[in-house]
Amino acid sequence: MQPTFVLVHGAFSNSFAFAPLQAELGLLGHRSVAVDLPGHGFAATYTRAYQTPQDPAGLAAAPGSIKGVTLADNAAHLIGVLERAKRNGPVILVSHSRGGMTATVAANARPDLIDRIVYVSAWCPVDLPVGDYYAEPEMASVDSAALGLALAGNPAELGLLRVNFRTADPDALAAFKAAFLADGTEEEFLAFLNTFQPDENLDTGTSDDRAQAGTWGRIPKTYVRLADDASLPLALQDRLIREGNALTPQNPYDVRTLGGSHLKWLIDPAPAARVLAELAARAG
Repeated sequence: MQPTFVLVHGAFSNSFAFAPLQAELGLLGHRSVAVDLPGHGFAATYTRAYQTPQDPAGLAAAPGSIKGVTLADNAAHLIGVLERAKRNGPVILVSHSRGGMTATVAANARPDLIDRIVYVSAWCPVDLPVGDYYAEPEMASVDSAALGLALAGNPAELGLLRVNFRTADPDALAAFKAAFLADGTEEEFLAFLNTFQPDENLDTGTSDDRAQAGTWGRIPKTYVRLADDASLPLALQDRLIREGNALTPQNPYDVRTLGGSHLKWLIDPAPAARVLAELAARAG
């Protein structure tokens, strides 16, 4: 039976980012569904204060629909999608960036719904909770202050993380481009930036949300390395692969590598689509 690709987005993103990849997969004859996690996509909050001319004070104070959303909520939503997809045959779960956290929790809970799990430069914590990796040497090159240049409001007061991606601050825009799409054109960068939503939830999970050998570890797994990623550096990607392999040496990652930055594979999706199509041939 033909597998279904279930695609899970990263932070501040949504299902819209996968449209070019889905087009490539469709042209290769493959079925896919892109998920909007809770508070994302058309459920995201876009206030009048975010429009032009912007109202900075209003933007900093406006409530957001993603407040209180947890990693458990994301995983429960994803599991519901996986249950529906599984009725039609094999399921290949593909996650990117922060979406890997949700994919991992879902895989811990319901490995029976997933025939292969694919991480594309995505978080799959094993030895540490996600937040603790930021203090590790593999993340030393990451500019953790980049989002802070356009931070809107106090996360503790809002109950969410809000970033003004429509800022005109040249320093903030340069930092975003360096982090996400250093190898893209200015036009590609601004186009992608306009697909981002301003709000993201604050829950990055705990030690309980790390990959579990008895459940997650039973699923065939692939890690697609992004060789020029500045947001999730190659050294960190390789560490996650090593940790996953050490956890389940009988079921190691199938490792692939694509050139490009954190977002380039979504703008130029043909190479990634070919990798996924090859994996589908195994699962069908």
